[in-house]
Amino acid sequence: MRLVSICPSNTELATYAGLVDHLVGVDNYSDWPSDKLTNLERVGPDLNINMDKVEALNPDLVLASETVPGMEKNIKELKKRGLPYVIVPTPKTLSDIGSQLIWIGEKTGYKEKSLKAHKTFNYWINYYKGLSNSVEEKKTIYWEWWAKPIFTPGHSNWLTEMSELAGGINIFADHPQSSVKTTWEDVYKRNPDVMAIIWVGVHKEKVNRKVLEKRPDWQSLKAPTSNNVYILDEPFFCRPSPRLLIGLMQIANILHPHIYPTFVEGVDPMFTD
Repeated sequence: MRLVSICPSNTELATYAGLVDHLVGVDNYSDWPSDKLTNLERVGPDLNINMDKVEALNPDLVLASETVPGMEKNIKELKKRGLPYVIVPTPKTLSDIGSQLIWIGEKTGYKEKSLKAHKTFNYWINYYKGLSNSVEEKKTIYWEWWAKPIFTPGHSNWLTEMSELAGGINIFADHPQSSVKTTWEDVYKRNPDVMAIIWVGVHKEKVNRKVLEKRPDWQSLKAPTSNNVYILDEPFFCRPSPRLLIGLMQIANILHPHIYPTFVEGVDPMFTD
């Protein structure tokens, strides 16, 4: 089967489901697994896919998405050209992301590996759920998705669930929506124990910490005072794929290193026995 993925999370999902060798083209932002993507055709950024390139690849199936506003125009163009495609369901929870593995296995006809991957994913979710039950003092955490204006995840977002599995509490979980536009004054008032900075689409090396430090009364907050401000790898927290497990391992060890396993750079629990 010839597959084309037109957003990074779909490329990752296909990889975990055992379909990476069927990919013949991916969007420009797909960056994992890097060794498998080197020789693949790049079909443009996920919000501006070059459909001529997609069509030239003669795909059996295009893996599309609606996770980001603007992606719907890709789907309209796929439909207009009569190209075979599926829209990967947009997840809100970690359970939804696990279910995507079964879904893609069914849609592509390669169900055996996807079922195995789903079992592994659920094992780790349950493992961390068990560890979270032993946390007596949960730490409050502020997730920053964007700086100007400030955006942070609300209740119906996997980062709230991830916070809970890591023995923490998302300080904006009282907002029902998935993404919350807020203010620095509100963040300051909530005064979290830990700050996790993951600007969407920005590599952590390019996150300017001075933007944070210039905010009013920055140094009087608990997180900066106790050196608990972390600039983290955005793909492990913002992309709806099983790679979120890596993010879970990292933030859990940050919050409660005496309870959760040590985070080891480069280790993916989905490929760990």
